[in-house]
Amino acid sequence: MPDWAWTLAGVLGGLLLCWLVLMAALWTTCPDELRLRELLRLLPDVLRLVRRLAGDGTLPRGVRVRLWLLLAYLAFPIDLVPDFVPVLGHADDAIVVALVLRSVVRRAGADAIDRHWPGTPDGLAALRRASRL
Repeated sequence: MPDWAWTLAGVLGGLLLCWLVLMAALWTTCPDELRLRELLRLLPDVLRLVRRLAGDGTLPRGVRVRLWLLLAYLAFPIDLVPDFVPVLGHADDAIVVALVLRSVVRRAGADAIDRHWPGTPDGLAALRRASRL
């Protein structure tokens, strides 16, 4: 087998291994069905929240970059996990949103979420429960 074929096989094998590790990480952080349902119900408000946070110049640049990358990921039609994969197929967007929001709270504080939340106080409480903020 030519050298380039071995290189290609190694790169593809590495990508597959990285994807499998990511799937394992998503599976372990997967919210239970109740929290997932709450997050999906809050999706319009969560999208507005992420957009507002991404545009807030008072937040650290790394946080805003993360949020813009999240918006791009949500807008992109190709998911990390194809929709035909049971449980994780439809949950990957909610999981990724929850993980990014947790990182935003760790870096910028929970008051940033409170300040930009566009929905009801009950919706904010549901978001906090669903994403463990």
